[in-house]
Amino acid sequence: MKILTEKEAEDFLEKEHFDVVERFYIEEKGELKNAVEKLDFPLVMKVSGQKIIHKNEIGGIIKNIKNYETASNVFDKLRKIENVQGIMIQKQIKGEEFLLGIKRTPEFGHVIAFGAGGIHTEKLMDVAFRVCPFNKKETRKMINETNIAKDLDKKSSKIIEKNILKLCKLAKKHPRIKELDINPLIQGSIIDARIVWH
Repeated sequence: MKILTEKEAEDFLEKEHFDVVERFYIEEKGELKNAVEKLDFPLVMKVSGQKIIHKNEIGGIIKNIKNYETASNVFDKLRKIENVQGIMIQKQIKGEEFLLGIKRTPEFGHVIAFGAGGIHTEKLMDVAFRVCPFNKKETRKMINETNIAKDLDKKSSKIIEKNILKLCKLAKKHPRIKELDINPLIQGSIIDARIVWH
């Protein structure tokens, strides 16, 4: 079993033609200024490391960074967290947060998940599942099984539909994927991802 860091997971998904938020991964403070200058404020800064799974629970995500001085202080603070290998700096995007994922099960093989994303995912439990492979019609049914579907406009529905179908193809192309979590997806961009290989 191999767990990819957020950087590795997002780089992999980008190569597979998924839309990933604009970002920089840095390990040294000397790299910070260059990264910040290439992204627009406000920014999000997050810890990254092989052993780090729930970044929120350890205070490993800081949002709404509006200037370089704050970014510098945040870098120092995040660097002190245990098991940190580097810092991910991202452009902050606002919008509805969605969860997308793949899970390989003993009974059904790869299963795709879609639902409400963000930090309240486990509390809301608003998620629908489908066994791969399935078509566009089944994708629409899957989306409509969730409570968040009633608030989706046509454009958002199409973006989610496209991403779900891409995940289905990805599971077929890479049968060794044991788990893949995208949480959240905002405005069609992957903001955070985790992949476990079998």
